[in-house]
Amino acid sequence: PVLEKRGDIILGGLFSLHDTVVEPNMTFTSTPAPTQCTRFSFRTFRWMQTMIFAVEEINRNPELLSNITLGYKIYDSCSTPHQSLKAAIDLMGSEKDSHEGCDGNVPAVIGDGGSTQSLVVARFLGVFHVPQVSYFSSCACLSKKEFPAFLRTMPSDLFQVGALVQLVKHFGWTWVGVVAGDDAYGRGGAAIFANELQKLGACVAFYEMIPKIQSQAAVSAIISNIRSSGARAVLVFAVEQDAARLFEEADREGLTGIQWLASEAWSTAAVLSTPKKYHHILQGSMGFAIRRAHIPGLQDFLLRLHPSSPDADEDPFLVPFWEEVFQCSLGTRSKDRHTRSEGKPPCSGTENLQSVKNIYCDVSQLRISYNVYKAVYAIAHAIKAMRSCVRGNGPFSQQACPDLDNIQPWQVCSRKQNVNYINRFGDEIKFDVNGDPAAMYDLVNWQLTPSGDMEFVTVGKFDKIGADGRKNLHIEEEKIVWNGNKSQVPLSVCSSICPPGSRKAIRPHFPICCHDCVVCAAGEISNQTDAIECVRCLPEFWSNADRTACIPKQVEFLSFSDIIGIVLLVISLIGSFLTCTVALVFFYHRTTPIVKANNSDLSFLLLFSLTLCFLCSLTFISQPSRWSCILRHTAFGITFVLCISCILGKTIVVLMAFRSTHSSKVLKWFGPVRQKAIITFSTLVQVVICTVWLVLAPPTPQRYMPREGAIIILLCDEGSTLAFSLVLGYIGLLASLCFILAFLARKLPDNFNEARLIAFSMLIFCAVWVAFVPAYISSPGKYSTLTEIFAILASSYGLLGCIFAPKCYIILIKSEKNTRKHLM
Repeated sequence: PVLEKRGDIILGGLFSLHDTVVEPNMTFTSTPAPTQCTRFSFRTFRWMQTMIFAVEEINRNPELLSNITLGYKIYDSCSTPHQSLKAAIDLMGSEKDSHEGCDGNVPAVIGDGGSTQSLVVARFLGVFHVPQVSYFSSCACLSKKEFPAFLRTMPSDLFQVGALVQLVKHFGWTWVGVVAGDDAYGRGGAAIFANELQKLGACVAFYEMIPKIQSQAAVSAIISNIRSSGARAVLVFAVEQDAARLFEEADREGLTGIQWLASEAWSTAAVLSTPKKYHHILQGSMGFAIRRAHIPGLQDFLLRLHPSSPDADEDPFLVPFWEEVFQCSLGTRSKDRHTRSEGKPPCSGTENLQSVKNIYCDVSQLRISYNVYKAVYAIAHAIKAMRSCVRGNGPFSQQACPDLDNIQPWQVCSRKQNVNYINRFGDEIKFDVNGDPAAMYDLVNWQLTPSGDMEFVTVGKFDKIGADGRKNLHIEEEKIVWNGNKSQVPLSVCSSICPPGSRKAIRPHFPICCHDCVVCAAGEISNQTDAIECVRCLPEFWSNADRTACIPKQVEFLSFSDIIGIVLLVISLIGSFLTCTVALVFFYHRTTPIVKANNSDLSFLLLFSLTLCFLCSLTFISQPSRWSCILRHTAFGITFVLCISCILGKTIVVLMAFRSTHSSKVLKWFGPVRQKAIITFSTLVQVVICTVWLVLAPPTPQRYMPREGAIIILLCDEGSTLAFSLVLGYIGLLASLCFILAFLARKLPDNFNEARLIAFSMLIFCAVWVAFVPAYISSPGKYSTLTEIFAILASSYGLLGCIFAPKCYIILIKSEKNTRKHLM
């Protein structure tokens, strides 16, 4: 069947007025029955009427094509490639037409709608260089290189996919399912989307095809896969018929909670938005639709149809449309046209389209209709350009102009490339080198109105601007209502979003989007979600407990505010107090035999040096500074040498007094002056060592910042390890000499225990400092300082207790033994 109107120039039209075809039973024993189309499409019928409206509007406009009228030949392609091809062959003219001078040929074809049908038609029409302008075919496979005569007012899927990928990126979806129709449109668009999604770093959770064969088991398997995948965002790249089958099965199996992303083919499809059984599934769906427009006068033109009108008999598509709208039968008129009207009551004749509310009469979403309108006008402008040709300056060979009485299709095709004008709606109409229009989309959101109807709300726009391919996506998120009537963006990820303070760790043998969240190591942070890696803090900083920020490291040193610092302070002061107490006891009993026998001058000097030893430990308890570092090491070295020198002097006197056969002569050489000289000389050696140390490489405060620690350790660096070793070694030399001499005098008369006490005290002293060296080297941080203080206090207490405690015991408790007779 063909809807035809004569004119000076005839335009072809291909529209899928029916959704499916019932194939005849091929018995090969008789002539097959004619192909029967079913499921009339009101939406496509409106597109067809828009073409007729545009043709008549152009014919009424004397400024566009004066003295020329356009006609049309419109066929129903029934949504199938072979029906489209049959119609295209008929448009090229019959054998009878060819004998009459090709009057039956058309210079241009509007259509077809589906990309699969357009592929077949474009390959056929391209042989004859007949320009084809599609209003709905968006498949990127319809390239200019393969189909040079193909143009479209529908943007290529390359642009739509780019918009969809940006949409996915904007909302942070990294685990997206893809369901495609099993045709050129679905396969091509879904494949491009999957590739672009992977370049973005996101992953395809599943990739399913909706089979063209009516198989409930196959569609049910797709629903099961969607449910088990865990993906919340699913793109359905399919024509509305395939999408309807998918959602029908989703409704049957109770699949909810999915954020459906619509391709342009069904983003505003009434066949899905009208049935209320789909509302709970599709509410909140989102997709891109081409820009819409309001075409003045179109609605009145659509409502003019009636079977009783004068030209109704010439329209083979009016009867099936009327019977489908009003669900009645027009009797013999419908029978003559092989339509199915069995079981329908006869039409009363009072039916009127004014009372009908369906997708055909709805002009609020004129998107594809606007594409049809633009396609007709684009051809009209191409013809106008040819009529404006100046002889001798034409676009063809030898600058010739076309024969206006016999316009050839290839001439229209060549002029179509140069179409560039601003239409009455302010849109620029032109085609790029690929025959594609400028890509402009509206982002529509499916929202339920209070009355329960589905409404397409524009919540954003997408534009591809300029030759550089710059793309802009603008979204008004506050207008969006998500699936389940929620205002919060749904989360569609394979793994949970890693919060700040953690990083993504890829799971082996899983897609890159599937990962585990690993807490950042100590000293590392991440301050954003889904961080790929953690960032190490600078040496002066450390990560906080949440691993989200670098904070200054805690400065650590042995402080008076620490518990251990307070304990050491108390122990040191107690030692100093006890030493002073012993000195007072000795001073009070200085005339007693035991004090005189122990060389009171050296005893007081020893007690003074012990007091300094106790007090020098306090220089180690504070924040290290330049002066405190110098004082603590030099004071320690000099006071201990002074202390050991005093003990050494006492030991030599005792030993010489009892070991020498000429004690009176020997003691003259070790009198008080010589003893003080020995002490002074021994101490001066240490003073010289410390002076050289301070001049060449003095101790300085240092900040130690271990990479794996949360503290900055403040220590006094020795400056010169050799000098520090000499100081300790010299103390050890004196202590060892003192111990040897005291050991030699250990068997003196029992009543005189000075040498024995010195030997025992030196044994403790040497044991403490021998143990100190490895402990000091291996102690971390402030514990090395703590080890040094412990050695100072322990050795000081050892000297005080071993040398002076027995004497104080005799002086204070056993005073009867404090007699010359007892000592002798």
